[in-house]
Amino acid sequence: MRILTVFFCFTLLCLGTAIAQEENSSSQTPSQDKSADTARASEESSSRDTRIDLSPPKDDQKNHPLSSTKIDDENEAPSDVQEMHPWDPHKAAKDVEVGDYYFKKKNYKAAIERYKDALIYKPNDAVAHFRLAESLDKTGKSDEAVEHYQEYLKILPHGPFSEDAQKALSRLSASGNKPAVAK
Repeated sequence: MRILTVFFCFTLLCLGTAIAQEENSSSQTPSQDKSADTARASEESSSRDTRIDLSPPKDDQKNHPLSSTKIDDENEAPSDVQEMHPWDPHKAAKDVEVGDYYFKKKNYKAAIERYKDALIYKPNDAVAHFRLAESLDKTGKSDEAVEHYQEYLKILPHGPFSEDAQKALSRLSASGNKPAVAK
């Protein structure tokens, strides 16, 4: 019986200690909460708190001595890298479609802009060149129209609009512009 009483007292003592520790941890002071939050913030990223350090590494100038040198076109070494242009044939097709809508509504200026946008996203789009040439021809910009008719014929010399392009080039050359007809 005596052993059982000692065991029971020991159990109560341990249980009391555990309860006291739990109460102490739940009633931390605000400064203790802030230190816990700071420790947690160092482990996790928050979009509000994260600041990216953009300064160069401390040995950057020693490891890359020419990194701060200004490069001019004259000083630039020949490279394999070409200028990047946007390529989005789906956007180009949509621009041609919208340009066709404006063309049918006889809003040639809007059509011209849409066809030019299409040529940004797909520079060798034959249909966009042809339709742009037609729109330019309608607005009286025959010099530019000739260029785009010729470009169409370079891309698709036997394409579906090649006869129309040839006729337009002949008509424009007879009216005073002497374009070199592409065949």
